[in-house]
Amino acid sequence: MANDRYISPFSTRYASDEMQYLFSADKKYKTWRKLWIALAEAEQRVGLPVTDAQIEEMKAHADSIDYEKADAYEKELRHDVMAHIHAYGDDCPTARPIIHLGATSCYVGDNTDMIVMREALDLVAAKLCRVMHQLRDFALTYKDMPALGYTHLQPAQPVTVGKRAALWLYDLSLDLADLDYVRSTLCLLGSKGTTGTQASFMELLGGDGQKIDEMERYIAEQFGFDRVVPVSGQTYTRKYDSRVLSVLSGIAQSAYKFSNDMRILQSFKEMEEPFEAHQVGSSAMPYKRNPMRCERMGALCRAVISDVTNTAVTASTQWFERTLDDSANRRIAVSEAFLATDAILNLYINVTAGLVVYPKVVAARLASELPFMASENILMEAVKRGGDRQTLHEAIRVHAMAAGRRVKEEGLDNDLLDRVAADPRFGLSRADIEKLIDPAAFVGRCPEQVEHFIKEQIDPLLSDRREADGMALRV
Repeated sequence: MANDRYISPFSTRYASDEMQYLFSADKKYKTWRKLWIALAEAEQRVGLPVTDAQIEEMKAHADSIDYEKADAYEKELRHDVMAHIHAYGDDCPTARPIIHLGATSCYVGDNTDMIVMREALDLVAAKLCRVMHQLRDFALTYKDMPALGYTHLQPAQPVTVGKRAALWLYDLSLDLADLDYVRSTLCLLGSKGTTGTQASFMELLGGDGQKIDEMERYIAEQFGFDRVVPVSGQTYTRKYDSRVLSVLSGIAQSAYKFSNDMRILQSFKEMEEPFEAHQVGSSAMPYKRNPMRCERMGALCRAVISDVTNTAVTASTQWFERTLDDSANRRIAVSEAFLATDAILNLYINVTAGLVVYPKVVAARLASELPFMASENILMEAVKRGGDRQTLHEAIRVHAMAAGRRVKEEGLDNDLLDRVAADPRFGLSRADIEKLIDPAAFVGRCPEQVEHFIKEQIDPLLSDRREADGMALRV
């Protein structure tokens, strides 16, 4: 690896080999050649003078790209598509006259971008499903374990560990639905010409629009698409890029929420991301167990969330039938958003595969706050036993304030229950009170909600879905 120049961390630290290949030069230029082959076949089918020998020659050299020759041509011509046309033509002298016949640069450029984005979305979906499956199993395992709930990051009514995981899972299910929808709308540009009028093909085909439509249908079918865009300028509308990156941004938003929750839970010592035997948490503090995976997730999520702004601005600043100030921006924003999302999901898979729960800490944190939350139950039971509601309400309020001062000012345990048990106005023993503060009685329908949500929504969604099993994940 060269150490004297910038190298993207997506290549060395974050993104998977599979996602990196989708945005590689090799994938791009080999797809260009496949598109040129499809164009030649389509033109032959509608009667243009393209021979079997020319097509077979093009197919024989579809993968044997001389990149040095193409680079040399680009330095001379200052045009990447023309450079590769010339390099392909050198490999295919018989086919040279008909390569790229009637097309413009966006025929290979935009169609390749759409092909790559769809394949990249498929990879993202597979990894997203794997995360969801792991969260599903975790939620079911811990659906009954009471834990302290929070609003405003202040103690609130108890939840369960599994119910909290169901919230993370629900966010991802919405992202998967968005991904499926946007993917279903993707279609090739087809072959529209320099301003989208297909004038060059009208000239080649004697004004026969039906033959042009037949060509486009054939090209789309070769790449697994059922249609092409109905109208365009030279490019497909850049709204597609914006919509695709909005999906990635949604995934990043969900992952960011999860990573922040996990960082807080790790600070509370209730839950923890995986920590390897020889992992170092700090160069100065040997005892540290920093949540580095979730911290990295958050950092990458911010990158993806901001990338969508680029595509939104690009879509809104296109001039008439085409402008070229989108090219450099899209080359960076679209690819890096996918690479970053891939890295985020690699981390999400890793973390959810090895989530650590500390039940005693979870129980202790809940127990420290539960006496306050149980005060109404205690009040109701004491009234049932003949107490005066108004008198007892004031009594328990005074005891709660005193217990709170003890916790905050003296750093001592919460003794509210002992105070109530010692107050004869309540007529309750400590054993009576203990029966009223079973944590499971305070979690509402959490276990039922988790089971119902997974059975009714998650399991059908994940059924028969491809999951990213067996891939080497760089973490």
